[in-house]
Amino acid sequence: MICSHNSTLRSAMKLDLSEKRALVCGASAGIGHACAIALAHLGARVTLVARDPTRLAAAVAQLPKVARANHDMLVLDLSDPQGAGRAVEEYIAKAGAIHILINNTGGPPPGAMADATISQLASAFSSLLLSAHALTQAVIPGMKAEGYGRIINISSTSVKQPIPNLGLSNAVRAAVSNWGKTLATELAPFGITVNSVLPGFVRTDRLTEIFKARSAKSGTPQAQLERDAIAEIPVGRFAHPHEIADAVAFLASPAAGYINGIQLPVDGGRLKGL
Repeated sequence: MICSHNSTLRSAMKLDLSEKRALVCGASAGIGHACAIALAHLGARVTLVARDPTRLAAAVAQLPKVARANHDMLVLDLSDPQGAGRAVEEYIAKAGAIHILINNTGGPPPGAMADATISQLASAFSSLLLSAHALTQAVIPGMKAEGYGRIINISSTSVKQPIPNLGLSNAVRAAVSNWGKTLATELAPFGITVNSVLPGFVRTDRLTEIFKARSAKSGTPQAQLERDAIAEIPVGRFAHPHEIADAVAFLASPAAGYINGIQLPVDGGRLKGL
């Protein structure tokens, strides 16, 4: 049993999201889609965001239904942060406040930091940080009015321990984490928390692309590279997307109201540091 702030006892965590609306980016596949499913299972009305309307519609159809309303989709191109922000503002004006925002976009291409061009760095900064900022600004007024907000950034363990040959991601995701930490301090008085989830190696198309690129560059077979990576993970395997989504769903819930400004690794214990 857990003693709550008013000294009464309760028997279960408050995980119910049946009165909440969530906006999940990159939700047509992978971790984003798994997050949408997890939030829907807790009762949230979920709006899925991605660029491809066909894939989005198929992803929406896979979500568990909620009692009061159907789930929804919003076609956005997060490489245009200002346009995406305006689109979300217009959507909120019609659909109502967003209580949960999951900032999640595909990572930039692999490669050494020293080889990255200015254009590549600017593009990564725009898609990962500026898009998250634009969407966050769009949802903040509604969260303040509702007295409830959960902004969760899907990042990477590279925030704590840079990953070889992912120079652009290492650099920009660290900036996103400090952006989120700053917002966490600013928004907490309004009942809004801001946290980041740092996935380790997860069985997604993105991970496959990374290992293919490493194999092409090194000449080492992809299967061997994957075995070597798994050997560094104490639990002895890659994660499944739903395992990342479960952590996200908890942070989105009322039960996580006192968790704010953290960088949560979900990596099977791979990171060496605390």
